[in-house]
Amino acid sequence: MRRRPIAGLLMAAPPVLVVAVFVGFPIATAIAYSLGHVGGLNTTIARIARDQHTVDAWWQQTFGAYTDVLGDARVVRDLMTTVTVTFVTTVVVVVLAWVIALYLRFSGSRAAQVLAALAVVPMFIPVVIASWAILTFYAGDGFVRSVAAQLGGEAPTLGYTVTCITIAMIWTSLPFATLMVTSGVQSVPNALIEAAADAGASLPRIVRSVLLPLSVVPTVIAATFTAIATLGAFTVPYFTGPNAPTMLGVDMAAFFQSYNLPQQAVVIAVIVFVIAAGIGALYVWANLRAARDAGRI
Repeated sequence: MRRRPIAGLLMAAPPVLVVAVFVGFPIATAIAYSLGHVGGLNTTIARIARDQHTVDAWWQQTFGAYTDVLGDARVVRDLMTTVTVTFVTTVVVVVLAWVIALYLRFSGSRAAQVLAALAVVPMFIPVVIASWAILTFYAGDGFVRSVAAQLGGEAPTLGYTVTCITIAMIWTSLPFATLMVTSGVQSVPNALIEAAADAGASLPRIVRSVLLPLSVVPTVIAATFTAIATLGAFTVPYFTGPNAPTMLGVDMAAFFQSYNLPQQAVVIAVIVFVIAAGIGALYVWANLRAARDAGRI
């Protein structure tokens, strides 16, 4: 019996070591660089960077780069834009996924199946192509304005706007959320729904009291993955968004490549990482709850 925990640790050791070496160690090195440690693996990038804040000993720290970034009104504006787009995208994606899941569960018609199939189509389209398609669709000479002009009206130009970023992120994030929420809703036994209906519960009450509590875990997983993916997005805001305000993923690339400020770019990455870690805590909670409900812990 005592060998089982050891055997379990040995079996879990390889993936944990891979994550530690290829993910954890680079993160630690980057955080050290943001705090002024320019030696070791950070030597090469430190030699070509400008406006760095450095320290002389390993126990010393400097928050000069953080002061530079958080004191820049443009970065603060882009941070607020990123948080806003992430929040709106996550809420809309989860709501749409639930609408599709409920329609598929209670309808079961061919129209519901077609809708569910169309919702996952963006999963098979590369993000670059999807971003360019959405941009041209809402551009000044795109499909929407062209149709409006043929009808004698005028539609707004959404291309290169934050609204276009939000629409594109919703479109690219919806497939995974739909699959997760639909699987959770479909896994609820029919007996529970029928029992609630026999007791006089209306459809909204059945959703609120039966389906939603039993589908919390897949819903949280869908929401966390959507939020984290939107938070660190680069391709979609780069192609479809304006030059200002933009999202932090674009800022990171600009600070690193265009401005030659890698230390400040790492600071932005750390900020995104901290926010994503907070969102990821919900994912960990959802997995722990699922394991506890299954009797594994």
